[in-house]
Amino acid sequence: MTPRTSQTPIVKRMSSDERREQILDGALAVFGSKGYVGSTTDDVAKAAAVSQPYVVRLFGSKENLFIAAMERALDELMGAFRAALADTDDERPVSRRLGDSYVGLLRVRGLHQTLSHCFLLGGHPVIGPAARRGFADVWRFLREEAGFDADTARVFLAEGMLITTMIGLRLVDDYAEDPSVTELFLSCFPTDLTEVLERAPRGDAPW
Repeated sequence: MTPRTSQTPIVKRMSSDERREQILDGALAVFGSKGYVGSTTDDVAKAAAVSQPYVVRLFGSKENLFIAAMERALDELMGAFRAALADTDDERPVSRRLGDSYVGLLRVRGLHQTLSHCFLLGGHPVIGPAARRGFADVWRFLREEAGFDADTARVFLAEGMLITTMIGLRLVDDYAEDPSVTELFLSCFPTDLTEVLERAPRGDAPW
């Protein structure tokens, strides 16, 4: 056995919780890009730089992993919304603050698209009920915590779905090439266009 010297780097082993979060990062990226049906636990393992058996050992099945990724995405979403709502030093309208926090979640690769895939799986016997609960929780937040009336909440959700659709379509690839797409981006992202153009996934991204 070679003794460790002062020059030997100390490699910190990740805890199981840290590994779990690493896998969920990979799961959001993969599920967001390829959807539930098109993804495998092996895809997620490669994205997370871990072995496929380790993913299965930790989560049990692709279904469990997908639900965990969905819950992680919803936690991130609600956390961002509540942080924006609590920032009373920000004098902008609440809808603007919440909208910017939603766009800011582009830093979490695949989050928007994973939620979009979840909301298309209403007929799945396990994922469907969980997705419906999550969607209803967002609506209740907008009505009860953010204080939106029903029409304002509806418009806010509709605009969020439009943004999610643009991200999922990789529409950023056509920005500055198609005048209609350029106009749409300028309309949706008047203050954070640069961040969106930098962070939005491209069509040639592996996930």
